[in-house]
Amino acid sequence: MTSGLGFALLALILSGPTAAFVPIGGVASTHISITGAALLQKVMETCQSLAEAAGHEFKPTGSSPGELVQACLGPTASGEVSGVKFHSALQEIYTQNGLVDRNFVNSAPHHFNSEKFLEGRNLITDGLASIKANVRVENFKSARETLGKILHTLQDFYSHSNWVELGYTKPYAALIRRDLPLENLADIDTATCSDCCIGGCHNTILQNILNEKKLTSGYMGIFSADKPEGKCSHGGQADLTSTVAPRGGINKDESRADNAAFHDVAVNAATVASLQLLEDIRLTVGNNDFLRLMGIARSSVVCFVIDNTASMSDDIDEARKVVYKIIDSKKGTQDEPSEYILVTFNDPSFGPLFRTTDPEKMKTEISKIEATGGGDLPEMCLSGLQLALTGSPASSHIYVFTDATAKDINLKNTIVALIRSTKSTVSFYITPSRRRQRRSVRTASFDDYRDLALASGGQAIHVSKSQLAQATDVILDTSTSALVTVYQRTRDPGKPETFPFVLDESLQNITIYITGSSIAFTLTNPEGISQSNTETTGALAFIQTVGNLRRIRIKADKQPGSWKISINSKQPYTIKVTGQSIITFIYDFVENFKGPHPGYAVLSGLPQAGQPATLILGVMGRKGPSSISVENVSLVVPNTGAESNGIATEMGNGDILVTFAAVPAGEFVVTLKGTDKVSGNVLQRQSTTQLSVSKVNIQALVDRSVEPGEHFNLPFSVMTQGPGGTFSISGKNDRGFPMLYPLSLTLTTGAYTNGVLTITPPSNTSSGTDVTVTLEAKSPNNVDSNYAVLRLSVLTKITDFVQPVCEVINVLSDDCPQDISQCKFFEWELSANLTDGNGTGIERISLRQGNGTLSYTSLSAKSIQASYNASCCSQIVEFVAIDEVGNVGKCYHSIQRSAGNAISSSSFLSLGLCLLISGWNVKR
Repeated sequence: MTSGLGFALLALILSGPTAAFVPIGGVASTHISITGAALLQKVMETCQSLAEAAGHEFKPTGSSPGELVQACLGPTASGEVSGVKFHSALQEIYTQNGLVDRNFVNSAPHHFNSEKFLEGRNLITDGLASIKANVRVENFKSARETLGKILHTLQDFYSHSNWVELGYTKPYAALIRRDLPLENLADIDTATCSDCCIGGCHNTILQNILNEKKLTSGYMGIFSADKPEGKCSHGGQADLTSTVAPRGGINKDESRADNAAFHDVAVNAATVASLQLLEDIRLTVGNNDFLRLMGIARSSVVCFVIDNTASMSDDIDEARKVVYKIIDSKKGTQDEPSEYILVTFNDPSFGPLFRTTDPEKMKTEISKIEATGGGDLPEMCLSGLQLALTGSPASSHIYVFTDATAKDINLKNTIVALIRSTKSTVSFYITPSRRRQRRSVRTASFDDYRDLALASGGQAIHVSKSQLAQATDVILDTSTSALVTVYQRTRDPGKPETFPFVLDESLQNITIYITGSSIAFTLTNPEGISQSNTETTGALAFIQTVGNLRRIRIKADKQPGSWKISINSKQPYTIKVTGQSIITFIYDFVENFKGPHPGYAVLSGLPQAGQPATLILGVMGRKGPSSISVENVSLVVPNTGAESNGIATEMGNGDILVTFAAVPAGEFVVTLKGTDKVSGNVLQRQSTTQLSVSKVNIQALVDRSVEPGEHFNLPFSVMTQGPGGTFSISGKNDRGFPMLYPLSLTLTTGAYTNGVLTITPPSNTSSGTDVTVTLEAKSPNNVDSNYAVLRLSVLTKITDFVQPVCEVINVLSDDCPQDISQCKFFEWELSANLTDGNGTGIERISLRQGNGTLSYTSLSAKSIQASYNASCCSQIVEFVAIDEVGNVGKCYHSIQRSAGNAISSSSFLSLGLCLLISGWNVKR
């Protein structure tokens, strides 16, 4: 990679000044800058390593996320590849990093304030263990959320302590290794600072503290000025302790005249420390899963939720054929799914969730499904869908096959909350059965599936079992890379109407879907050429009708510009226009928060009614965000067309802050209109998930992982801006874990009322499992409600923090010639013993550097003998050993010769200390 491109990629992530350790939401965002620099460097290193192993170049053609992802995926990604999942993954990490300053503003360990070094280190190491356990069971979202939090805490150490004042420029290795001692800490009775009465004092830390290399950090008081006598303060207007002698502060959050040099050293040390932590994760989980953690994968994830009762045998056969067709037709292309997910349901059972990245394993699994039982009609459809929504990556496309209504209709609000939280699209393939209807507490209907499909931007397709094969072409359309929604509207009741939409030059494989009965339509292109629904093959498109679905495939020679489709029907109908393009956007509704480091926090539920709504929107163009000119962002009600326009403010990084003075009544979507600077085309895009506003607000915070068999208390608070009264509370989780919570809370307008939800994972729950809890509060008249969606990680308590150990027994390299041109005729060998002491045992050993052959004896042995032999042309070897809980040891040896002498070294080295060169530089 050229240095110019490397800096361009960094600029893409890190646009704007980097002056302060402050959270998401401002241009001076060094926490984001540090995190982004480390993430991007580690991603590029990983992509480079995989490219070298595969024998091809890692050479991005430009600086956009899509171009980076495309280069990382290699030659199989021959077409345009979207970078949206990579961008979204980074945003998840940044968001959680920034939220530490809101959610844990008064927690000293989360910021290494008030000399809480041991407690802060434990947060980091516990978080590392949780990330590794999550990735092991492919819970990448939970891992990203934890990663953002612990990176913030790690980075704060270098700004909030006196580490750099003590003369240290490299990271403190003990912060990510609990087996190393935290040494020379100042005790509670040791004075550490002198008084700074006039402000702007240069280095108020006492000279004896500096001479003795005592480690201290500033005390921080948000609500109280109390601190031990003689102790340093953090400093700043929000720190009440800074007005009590010794006054002043030692934080290096911002670059000021009195601390500029220390600030710069702290930023560099925090960046290298972040790299070390990421390298520890990468070595543990491997290159491929590290990239999946970062959202770098082919865009599509294929997820099927299938009713496997007896009457579904034809449907199951068709779903099986579709899976086989997807696998066989898209293998080796950029449209090959990155993951396959399968959930089955009937009554009373559902699940488990099966997931794999191996297409052959998916074929095998779906071939095992047998249609049995199910004499009564309602099935556990929504329970299966809940499992799919919580187990699939965000923005997934989920396809549900059923011929029955939902028995578990009480989960409908939970499903809507999960759809809104994950922004996933759910489509239903409904083949109504004649099975006997069974009474339930609330009789469900197929209209419930239509409601859920509309909420997600999906479709509810009603077909006979004999027509199902034709309807499943929609799955082939949507299980693809870089899928975007251009336009979507609903009408209920139906009425004759003309719908205008814009197609731009970047769009490929454009398809219009209309669902409804008694539909007539006319499609017109920018030149005025029209085609009616009666022309199955016309001048503009190929039209397919099956059941209540019309699938209109626009011909490849489409004209960019303003199109329209006129629909004539008095029955309810939906229209949706999609295509493939890497020009897209992501968004989150946010609320601002105050404090020492103000910023924006992503809403977990619905925006507040009667107040301005704010969202942060990230734009992706073909050549990065700067290649798109955004002209309008609006909120549109799909059923009426009512529209509210926002006021946009550039934030840097390609992010735009959009504020809406008023939000339209009813459910709404986000639309973007602008210009593609590459082609000069006008373009439009639309979100799929429908949102609304609420006068109810729920706040809840997950502050740690939970142990199997342990009761976990989750405090929450509920407030309403509407009329008070008795609000019903409901809680659901996707694992069926036992929960206790108040069934109701009495609210007073404008005041929060507190409650506690207690959840208990069974003692046999696997470490790394995550559980998604959906908490809902509903007004007394059931008209208004809101929700919070929270993820908890279940982690078995870890007591093994010691790295595996390597002892090199013998090196035979004397035959290697000093003349490197003769190296291919000679070989060298190394032998070593690997042990894990009294730890959990070595789980795997892998070669990280070197082109030779590594072999080793049984991993179950207490002492493992490893042998390595290579050509004298390959003069460096590095291999890693990972134990059962993810502790990493690295063994490095070199036979490189200089001036006739062999330079060699070997031992397991502290993670990251041996191979980082000049902090920021990639090892190339």
